[in-house]
Amino acid sequence: MLRIGRKGLLLALLTALAATSFTAAAFGGGKELVIAKSREALALDPQDISDTPSEEINHAIYEGLVTFDEELNVVPMLAKEWSHSEDGLEWTFKLKEGIAFHSGTPFDAEAVKVNFDRILNGKYKRTSLYAPVIKEVSVVDDHTVKFTLKESFGPFLNVLAHTAGLILDPSYVQDPKKNESIKHRPSGTGPFMLDEWEQGDYIALKANKKYWQGKPKIDRLVFRTVPEDSARAMMIETGEVDIAEQIPPTDVERLGKNKRIDMKVLPSIVVQFVGVNCQNEVLKDPAVRRALAYSIDRQAICDKILLGYAEPVNSMVAPLVNGYSEVPGFAYDPEKAKAILEEAGWTDSDGDGIRDKDGKKLTVEFWTHGRDTLSLKVPQAVQSFASAVGFDCQMKVMDWGAFLAATRKPVEESTSQLMWLGWSPSTGDADWVYRPLVHSDYWQPKGPNRPFYSNETVDENIMVGFHSVDQDERREAYRKAQEILNQELPWIPLYTRKTLHAFSKKLENVEYLPLDFVVISHETDKK
Repeated sequence: MLRIGRKGLLLALLTALAATSFTAAAFGGGKELVIAKSREALALDPQDISDTPSEEINHAIYEGLVTFDEELNVVPMLAKEWSHSEDGLEWTFKLKEGIAFHSGTPFDAEAVKVNFDRILNGKYKRTSLYAPVIKEVSVVDDHTVKFTLKESFGPFLNVLAHTAGLILDPSYVQDPKKNESIKHRPSGTGPFMLDEWEQGDYIALKANKKYWQGKPKIDRLVFRTVPEDSARAMMIETGEVDIAEQIPPTDVERLGKNKRIDMKVLPSIVVQFVGVNCQNEVLKDPAVRRALAYSIDRQAICDKILLGYAEPVNSMVAPLVNGYSEVPGFAYDPEKAKAILEEAGWTDSDGDGIRDKDGKKLTVEFWTHGRDTLSLKVPQAVQSFASAVGFDCQMKVMDWGAFLAATRKPVEESTSQLMWLGWSPSTGDADWVYRPLVHSDYWQPKGPNRPFYSNETVDENIMVGFHSVDQDERREAYRKAQEILNQELPWIPLYTRKTLHAFSKKLENVEYLPLDFVVISHETDKK
């Protein structure tokens, strides 16, 4: 566990002043911890969210049967132990006793059943995570619950540790009005309860004084929305906030010299890719995709653009993800890229620096979005590297909504070629990378297989990983799949980045999960 024992300047100052004004008025004393986040949470219903800011806050309010530790191992939470049948179809959980929800409703096996019946029979954002797998949930006795699966499912524990597995107050779920308003009026078993929500500004939680593991040491926990990078950096410097998330690489060295700040470079499981439409006329040839991969200097991107706060990766999954295996990849080799293109018939017949074949130029359009600086700088670097070996690589920048709409079109309507995308498996398991991103059943719009990739052997190995409860067998299946993927390259993995968070040295017992969020527990304290 981590134990954390100038127009732009004006904007930062105004933001910081706003932060002090609300806290002074709304909080009458006790220990307060303030976190500055780049984006606001959308809802406090864990079954109906898919954004990381919401997940972070939900984990302070709710708890699940199991959870993750900092190395993404699955550990007990509301369940004290579990077992599964030999065929992997039945999972039985023994529950901890003496636990209550914020409303006073007791936590028991019936509460678990009510929750999973809700998500299985509803139309929530995370229904698709459980509905294909869970057949039914049954109460064995007051403190024992059994999950019967439709088929054996290797990453079942990881999926239960997902935010969607957090347990809501059954008295709220069973009341139609309360169920409808859970996303803004939650009740869980966690160490904190919702106090107030000023949309667009902050969400404030208060200590659950009857928390089953002991009264929290922090009385009030505030998540402030501060979109401007420079504002978050300045607020941690001035002491207006206790944690500033997503610090830009350019500010890390300066904040690291501040004696009051613990500047952390933390692991992440986010992998950034170039997605390649395998059904596109130009890019359907794997040789062209391999040439593109060899043209990209990933180490230079990590060193020069990301200032060393990222590492090249040869896999679609990051090293901390369950199921990761070391596999041979590809290195920066522009001469090899040129040779591959020559062999594939792409030559520069007119000497203009752009390769052509059968009268057609090697022109590709690279789609990206303007959500952050890196979404522009990294694609620009890829564009430059590709152009150096003879691609006519043209970058197209869209707003986020337009980008998602364009990349979600079915194959017969899609005009995509290259796409700038990232992926973080919120289950912490390789299944939630390989199955949605490359299995042939998940082509858009059914799933996020945006490259429209299909390979029977890859599908077979993915399904071994899906069904087996033997983790070694699963890892070997994913290794075989990744070796094929590194030859066919529907996704060209670039790097896994580091998470850059700044913490006040006044804090103790703060936990960080590589899922990209901070966990404030009942033991978290502020000196």
